[in-house]
Amino acid sequence: MTAIRRAIGLMSGTSMDGIDIALIETDGRNAVQRGPSGFVPYESAFRRRIEAGLEDAKSIRRRDERPGGLAAIEQELSRRHGEAVLGFLSDYKFSADTIDIIGFHGQTVLHRPQEQLTVQLGDGRLLADMTGIPVVYDMRANDIVHGGQGAPLVPVYHEALAARVPVGPGRGKPVVFVNIGGISNVTIVSGTADPIAFDTGPGNTLIDQWVADKAGIAYDAGGMIASEGQVLGGAVARYMAKPFFALKPPKSLDRNDFTLDDLGNPELADGARTLARVTADAILQASIYAPEQPALWVICGGGRKNATVMVDLVEGAAKSGAAVIAAEELGLNGDSMEAEAWAYLAVRALDGLPLTFPTTTGCQVAVSGGVVVSPNK
Repeated sequence: MTAIRRAIGLMSGTSMDGIDIALIETDGRNAVQRGPSGFVPYESAFRRRIEAGLEDAKSIRRRDERPGGLAAIEQELSRRHGEAVLGFLSDYKFSADTIDIIGFHGQTVLHRPQEQLTVQLGDGRLLADMTGIPVVYDMRANDIVHGGQGAPLVPVYHEALAARVPVGPGRGKPVVFVNIGGISNVTIVSGTADPIAFDTGPGNTLIDQWVADKAGIAYDAGGMIASEGQVLGGAVARYMAKPFFALKPPKSLDRNDFTLDDLGNPELADGARTLARVTADAILQASIYAPEQPALWVICGGGRKNATVMVDLVEGAAKSGAAVIAAEELGLNGDSMEAEAWAYLAVRALDGLPLTFPTTTGCQVAVSGGVVVSPNK
């Protein structure tokens, strides 16, 4: 019988808005007991520092390089993660010695899989020493070494959660888990083979950039701005004609691979509405890579709160008879799922179990990964 471990997962995603934290108890296989979760936001000044660091990161040629302000950002980011864990332990009355492992994603500042290069800021040693808990970090690197894209890594957790899909119409047909963060990605779970996973295109990132540039606000809360606009078909067509969409999976994106250039200069609401449609169309196009037409799309991540994106997803999926639901309708938490996944992956890493598969990242063989560090006593 495999051991059940208590693990904390930490995720700071491409939206760069803060730290998601979640606790699960798992054997890294089929047993998953979800625990509490939380979110620690970044104030706007630190978010701007990370954004500036993305420019510095463009000059990186080796994974250990930290040009410009990146070294200082890495230390500050790691300290913030440590403080988030300590606060979480205090809030939920856990002592550090009851936690077996922390899965630490860090902050992606560069992702160029075609150059075998992916860089996540995060000092695992500092985090372990601050918390007194062993840490697994840098979980994408080994996949890159073995010919993979280094992303996405969440699919193996989606596969474990797929057992929660209730028996009913469509049971036995593929279920698609969708994460709409800065970039959107999907996991197609058929139940008969390894999951198929890939990035689908921009998620929230272009919408966030658009409303920030046009109106000076961080994001389109609830999709309210988009709900007042019209879809500009020409702009949607320009985005969907991008070479990325013609690539077969596995494939992954850097948050800078899509820009606002193809949108033109419409008024605020029309731009937000058009980009919402691009997000939805890019996600639904993933169905062409499923072994058969999916019956259910389960939406996770911050983008599920954009009602305009959700309307487009529901209407688009209905054309093939599929349903679209938010993760909460399966008793899951769409905000904490990626953090939960990093906890799950950390346990798998401890046991040397695969984190990625040829069908999820394009690695040559299924591989484990991650660097494990224990705290200095």
